[in-house]
Amino acid sequence: MFHTPQWLDALRCTYGYQPVAFTTCAPAAELRNAVVFCEIQSWLTGSRLVSLPFSDHCDPLLDDRDEFASIRSYLQEQCSSARWQYIELRPSEDDLCDRSGFDVADEFLLHALDLRPEIDELFHRFHKSSTQRKVLRSQREGVDYQVGRSADMLREFYRLLVLTRRRHGLPPQPFAWFENLAERFGDALRVRIATHGGHRIAAMVTVQHGSTLTYKYGASDAAWHRLGGVHLLFWNAIQEAHADGCVKLDLGRTDLADRGLATFKERWGATAVPLQYWRFRPTSRSRTATRDWVARCGARTAGHVPERLRVAAGRVLYKHLG
Repeated sequence: MFHTPQWLDALRCTYGYQPVAFTTCAPAAELRNAVVFCEIQSWLTGSRLVSLPFSDHCDPLLDDRDEFASIRSYLQEQCSSARWQYIELRPSEDDLCDRSGFDVADEFLLHALDLRPEIDELFHRFHKSSTQRKVLRSQREGVDYQVGRSADMLREFYRLLVLTRRRHGLPPQPFAWFENLAERFGDALRVRIATHGGHRIAAMVTVQHGSTLTYKYGASDAAWHRLGGVHLLFWNAIQEAHADGCVKLDLGRTDLADRGLATFKERWGATAVPLQYWRFRPTSRSRTATRDWVARCGARTAGHVPERLRVAAGRVLYKHLG
């Protein structure tokens, strides 16, 4: 989904990032390969090329190493002219990519669940006490499930997201980002909400592209976690994706230090592979440190300011952090 025009246009419309693709194909030839980036121009954190901002992963669309080597060499030459502070790649696989000149900038785990087994077999593979029982409890407690993409559902998801980001000490992404995603992806994007006693207790946003369902955003009210609303959402998403013929549930990246989140994903039967982001810096003057400082500063202050200011901070900061 991260290569789609819908995702790229939402990035452009929300944050002002300019999408650009580099290819070895001649101008009049059919496009058969590309590496897709967004150009970020920020007075605060510097100008740079990122493939792609706010995307968990984005593989170069190439057939062989020679194609990547040609594009990589060209980009490094352009970067050395001081047009960009750095170039960042986020490949989920590196079979075709010689990263000469690039350093590892960040490391994560990328989790995915194979949806090809029968649905009963999938449920049987879930962790019995931490996952199966939570799903069954949510059903026993009468937690309701709703799926759709109405404006009301999107607003309820965002309300829960603001609560969740406060719990994590972070400002929320701008609401316009989710509006733009919903508008561009249409029926491929779904908001899933768990409700109990009239209270919206958990929500998630997923996008289906081809045979993959991507879980991109989740939110919840911690006061209701005991009812298993989050687990009900995942179980329904898995069942619906399986029925739609999807073969994979992409659960996204996980920080190496976030063992709790990794364990949560693995207890659904998901497997993890290493995920590395690569960065090429032409000089030691890169403003990467400024970007990281802005991110840390925003995280430190987000948990100590009123909700209205956290939301406003998210609108201002995120366009500098992609």
